[in-house]
Amino acid sequence: MITPVKTDLFASKAPLEWAVIGNGLLFTAQIPIGADGQVVEGGIEAQTRQTLDNLEHTLECAGAGLDSLTQVLIYVTDRDDLATVNRIYADYVTPPYPNRAAIVVSGFAREEMRVEMVAYAAVSNDE
Repeated sequence: MITPVKTDLFASKAPLEWAVIGNGLLFTAQIPIGADGQVVEGGIEAQTRQTLDNLEHTLECAGAGLDSLTQVLIYVTDRDDLATVNRIYADYVTPPYPNRAAIVVSGFAREEMRVEMVAYAAVSNDE
């Protein structure tokens, strides 16, 4: 059984929840969209910050924080963007770091996106 996490993120028209909790684990995928549902402008730096802000908001809505992350999968469309993503990621996530992978992909559902993050966190699903 899973429990959706209620957030203030833009309500997607796609059949998805921004995050769910099952068996004490939070599952989420975050993208660089703002409150208006549009991909933020400003390149990889702005998109990475928005994605991490969305992740942080989602964790807070679940009663957790970035320190509860257990694994983060980072997807980028340009290998050269990884240095910027790493620098900004280190502004948000502190030791002990979650397990992490970085994957270069050919693209996302929204063509203008340059980054997406899939994350797992240890949380409580007590209501």
